[in-house]
Amino acid sequence: MKKLNVILVYNKDENKVLMCKREKEPYKGKFNLVGGKVEENEKELNAAYRELQEETGISNNDIKLTHIMNFQYNMSDMELEVYAGKLNKDIELVEEVNKLYWLDKDENFFDDSKFAGEGNIGHMIKQVEKYKAKLF
Repeated sequence: MKKLNVILVYNKDENKVLMCKREKEPYKGKFNLVGGKVEENEKELNAAYRELQEETGISNNDIKLTHIMNFQYNMSDMELEVYAGKLNKDIELVEEVNKLYWLDKDENFFDDSKFAGEGNIGHMIKQVEKYKAKLF
């Protein structure tokens, strides 16, 4: 089964969420969370930190990630791991491929005309908000 990850990154004030704008399909032109592939024999948490560093310049010294949920797509033979964390300081982002944006956490992340994932990003953010005291 192919494994992928996405990372919900909150700024240090917990009022913004880091998003990228997709440059290619799927979801070209839509906002999405940062993340990527888990390599064979790579530990899942290490993969999340690696992808975060590659796509944004955020290192494990800047944020503590927590694994919050998985989505399993049996028909696609794929599992999506979801991580969340809050920056411990202001940082300057380093873009890899996709342009990065800080969006207000109160944005309608269920709007699938604007966001990737058929509403899943909205669901993930609702879960983080519900359990924020345990996460941050």
